[in-house]
Amino acid sequence: MKYIIVGSGNISNTYIRAIKNIAGSVVVGCISRSGRTPQSAPDLPCWNSLSDVDRAFDAVIITTPNGLHHLSAIEAAKLGKHILVEKPLDISLTACDQMIASAEDAGVVLAVAYQRRTNPDNVALKKILDSGALGKRYSADLSCRFWRDQAYYDSADYRGGYAIDGGGVFIQQGSHNIDNYIWLFGMPERVTSELATFAHRMEAEDHGAALLRHSDGMIGTIVASTCARPGYAARLEVTCEKGTFTVTDDRITQWDIAGIDNPASVVEAAPDDGARSAVVTDTSRHEAVLNDFAQAIQRGSTPLCDGRDARRTTELVMQIYGR
Repeated sequence: MKYIIVGSGNISNTYIRAIKNIAGSVVVGCISRSGRTPQSAPDLPCWNSLSDVDRAFDAVIITTPNGLHHLSAIEAAKLGKHILVEKPLDISLTACDQMIASAEDAGVVLAVAYQRRTNPDNVALKKILDSGALGKRYSADLSCRFWRDQAYYDSADYRGGYAIDGGGVFIQQGSHNIDNYIWLFGMPERVTSELATFAHRMEAEDHGAALLRHSDGMIGTIVASTCARPGYAARLEVTCEKGTFTVTDDRITQWDIAGIDNPASVVEAAPDDGARSAVVTDTSRHEAVLNDFAQAIQRGSTPLCDGRDARRTTELVMQIYGR
């Protein structure tokens, strides 16, 4: 697979490092509005737009700010190139729908990097939950108590704003965990929320709580924050008819379920993953997403998270925002 990276910010470096670990895949260039190349590949050829690229490539990886994703995705689809988008798909349902329609019209794969779905414990839980083996679901409580300092929000004028970022902690830092919640439990029927800006100079929320009611009666809660100094591991606590379990940063850390063995792949303390910094040090999950993306292209199959699936996360966040 030959990739063009669209964007040259922090997350572009994660993909470049991940692709170096995948046999048969290579980054052949980047698109940058500033003309700046990614820090991890300073000699990478750089163009202003995809239409300017003068070498062969198969797919694009879009790492631009959230609200610009649709621009590059639509351009890539018109060129007949497959598309992998860093989360979220985009910040409005209109933009998401435009991306989905463009990819479908062009017959190209549109995938979104919600890599928490690749973690073995999440995969095992998905299978068990879908089987109905845990009985009636009572509650699912997701806590994303992260920390970002003011320098993070000051590092770019769009950070923490509505026009480009799409909002604050729910659309940005909490998006991965919210996607995983929907993947495991589905979309709720009703959503109510409270949002606030407590600890930062920013337009959107840095803390909030949502209450969700599902069609089967399950009550869910999502608390998301970038105020929780120094930043804590994301935690999901689930209670159902057969008992209770806890997941900490995608690893099952407590399992009190009657009659069903703990499906955890590794029972140990979870790492601090994204709670304190936006920098990704472990690229293994991005490698899993890239491998899944390549297989979907080669086999003509649906990727782990396609555009229609990823649209639900943006939809739920917009409901939390009251839009």
